[in-house]
Amino acid sequence: MKIEIKKQYKPKIKLQIKDGYKFVDQVVKNNNLHTVCEEARCPNIYECWDRGTATIMILGDICTRACGFCSVKTGKPTWDDPLEPIRTALAVKKMNLRHVVITSVDRDDIKEDYGSKIWAETIQQIHHHVPGCTVEVLTPDFKGFEPALLNVFSAKPEIFSHNVECVERISKSVRSQADWNRSLNVLKFAVDKGMHTKTGMMVGLGETKDEVFNTMEQVSDLGVSIFTIGQYLQPTSKHLPVDRYVADEEFLHYKSFGYELGFSVIESGSLVRSSYHADEQARLFHSNSQNNYE
Repeated sequence: MKIEIKKQYKPKIKLQIKDGYKFVDQVVKNNNLHTVCEEARCPNIYECWDRGTATIMILGDICTRACGFCSVKTGKPTWDDPLEPIRTALAVKKMNLRHVVITSVDRDDIKEDYGSKIWAETIQQIHHHVPGCTVEVLTPDFKGFEPALLNVFSAKPEIFSHNVECVERISKSVRSQADWNRSLNVLKFAVDKGMHTKTGMMVGLGETKDEVFNTMEQVSDLGVSIFTIGQYLQPTSKHLPVDRYVADEEFLHYKSFGYELGFSVIESGSLVRSSYHADEQARLFHSNSQNNYE
């Protein structure tokens, strides 16, 4: 598939602080919560928070890994907050959400379950306190430890997500403590256990277009239903540089190709992130699934 791009350009980010943003910001702060929107310096924070959506990050704000693309703090975690699951649920209720995305830092230091029991309790508390809200989880790989994954699955999140992040060839340079095949195995395990499964990746890190197409094919073959693809943006000078800025036409080609492969939902664009418009993706996915069933 040949794609001709006239020029490279940086995506435009709108910085507007409106009432919706202020409300979500207040709820997050009042409930002493962390969000990946803030920690990862997401370019969509103003738009998403103004729409009343946020991706809540549990298990603290210090990660045990140091991925080359991510601005979340790295170090030795000191998190000890057994009330975090219920506070998260009450914040979701306060924001009157119909769909919420929960993510976390990597907690490789919690050897017995990698934090998965807190994951399960958080999902359960949201379902209990906000029964009309669907829960999407964006999890670490839990070192591929199946009992940890089963802890999460047992809480019955409506969507299970784990990101491959990039193409296989550059995976070690992008996320040195992760493993490409382990991520694929996590996704396959989720699909096999009947989870509605989602993954995503970034472009602009040095991959080729053919590698992106091949990655999409690999993920589709696993049975993953939802796929997201967006532009990598360097959060600070200490992180991996941007190799190139991908134009809209190329993102449209990826989206078209993804639907040809059979994904139920594709989100492809320069500012797309894992949880960008996740509420709309969830509604579209369930609508498409129902139509396919009928």
